Amino acid sequence: MPEIKKIATREGYGEALLELGRKHENLVVLDADLAATTKTCVFQKEFPERHINCGIAEGNMIGIAAGLATTGKVPFVSSFAMFVAGRAFEQVRNSIGYPQLNVKIGASHAGISVGEDGASHQCNEDIALMRMIPGMTVINPADYVEAKAAVAAAFELEGPVYMRFGRLAIPVINDRADYKFELGKGVLLREGSDVTVLATGLCVAAALEAAERLAAEGVNAEVINIHTIKPLDEELVIQSAKKTGKVVTVEEHSIIGGLGSAVCECLSEKYPAPVCRVGINDVFGESGPALKLLEKYGLDEKGIYERVKNFVKG
Repeated sequence: MPEIKKIATREGYGEALLELGRKHENLVVLDADLAATTKTCVFQKEFPERHINCGIAEGNMIGIAAGLATTGKVPFVSSFAMFVAGRAFEQVRNSIGYPQLNVKIGASHAGISVGEDGASHQCNEDIALMRMIPGMTVINPADYVEAKAAVAAAFELEGPVYMRFGRLAIPVINDRADYKFELGKGVLLREGSDVTVLATGLCVAAALEAAERLAAEGVNAEVINIHTIKPLDEELVIQSAKKTGKVVTVEEHSIIGGLGSAVCECLSEKYPAPVCRVGINDVFGESGPALKLLEKYGLDEKGIYERVKNFVKG
């Protein structure tokens, strides 16, 4: 069996910015003194005149980006999710969201997979914060390939976009010729009849592995990659729920306000069905190796397998 390639989604963010920058002179990149870790350093090296280091001042960075957007530029602002979604929330809401400016937010180092950076930097609330802002598109790519595609799609979309990227190298599952990224459309990765597993971000690969293990025990799980949290692909969610009768959401984010909440809101209004939310259960993270944390919080293949199995048979 060939070894699965693993690359962090933040790598895809940096490379996509460079490729887009070569085609579009109106693309500018702003960073909060984190170019090496957000991977905007590759853009900075080739286009130093279009890269602005705003220092450790995310709120100010958002204001600068808003101003640039009013002049016809397409700014991509970059920082850790905790800082750009958390610390700068008010500026994102009022300076970008309220006037619906064409600013793109690249949020790196999200979730507990930041690892040893600890609870203060492990942002498990960013999707909830961003999806609350009217008109904000929220994307959480499943791998490196999807991250690059998401950045390109964000550039083409007029309006504010929040993109979530990770520090941890994760399996590349979309490296195929027929892969197509479409904003607001989920991707059916595995058909099933017993339960629907809606996963996002790094949890998609683990959900696929869990489905293989479930299949060996006679549980046929349908796995869907929800890369766009907002707008949610409600049609696909409802269609799959009707087929299987049970739904599990899996996310490296709080079960409050993220994918699980979005799916529950959709189904409760349009097709009531039992839902099990797998994610961070209203607690803060802690310091430790990323893979160990994913295991402890039940977001690895084994943890997802056990939750789905118990839900289906319970």
